[in-house]
Amino acid sequence: MTQIQALGLHKSFDEHRAVDGVSLTIAPGEIYGLVGSDGAGKTTLLRILAGAVRPDSGSVAVCGFDVRRQGEQARARIGYLSQRFSLYEDLSVLENIRFFAEVRGLTRDEWLPRCMEILDFVGLAGFKDRRAGQLSGGMKQKLGLASALVTRPRVLLLDEPTTGVDPVTRQDFWQLLIRLVASPLPQTGEGVAVILTTPYMDEASRCHRVGFMRLGRVIAEGTPSALRDRLDGRIVELRGEHLDALRLEAAKIDGVEDVRAFGDKLHLRVAPGRADAVMAALADAFSARNGPRSEARIVPASLEDVFISLSESKD
Repeated sequence: MTQIQALGLHKSFDEHRAVDGVSLTIAPGEIYGLVGSDGAGKTTLLRILAGAVRPDSGSVAVCGFDVRRQGEQARARIGYLSQRFSLYEDLSVLENIRFFAEVRGLTRDEWLPRCMEILDFVGLAGFKDRRAGQLSGGMKQKLGLASALVTRPRVLLLDEPTTGVDPVTRQDFWQLLIRLVASPLPQTGEGVAVILTTPYMDEASRCHRVGFMRLGRVIAEGTPSALRDRLDGRIVELRGEHLDALRLEAAKIDGVEDVRAFGDKLHLRVAPGRADAVMAALADAFSARNGPRSEARIVPASLEDVFISLSESKD
């Protein structure tokens, strides 16, 4: 069974094509990550899936309900967390969650125990009476997640949920997501299906599947390991002194397609089957010119390597 089935989605704003023929299938208990540069169409796609934006063509079904023809039934099964904090800062943590619960039709007997359960789950039970405007950035994101979860949605749509928060809060947020998808819902016995957008490759690597978006299209999709396998044997890591000089020399070598700095090292993407030849050429070049000391080795590709490679490819 699928929780989300999107087929042939297109959406344009004037002359700009924001979503261009996207199809997705997301299963219960799956975390699907959408990765792309600003303007790639990620947020527009999420808003189409949520029923907030109507596509020019294509269809979306959520838990079997067509978003266009059965919008209320579909939206009742969706929890949505936008990029910006959009709750009421003058209300307390508990009052915010209560508001969203009552809007969805929950009675006091239903929402009060559910709110306390959710606040405990996200770690905000001790802050239930604090005004939302007085929360830290990470706590606001947790409150947004709690509000999205109060009706026990079967689909969770998260738009860059950890942008702007500290690394510890990011880790806490991901632990919540992992627990969430592993916990069967009482109404179905299945885990929540999650689609999230993220600019962080380490977060993308935690997803069950990843879709790379470019110019409104999903240009590659698969598990993180399958995507990394696209560049198997084609990434040479170069370490040494004076990275700028190493980068200039490496870029001149036949078979090197791209050179990027990754912290205190360089990643060279080489043509298929050329890694050994490139490493030999690097050794010759630096020994012959008595240049800066360096060390080269073939390393597994990262998702960032794959994303850069795909971003440079021509349509």
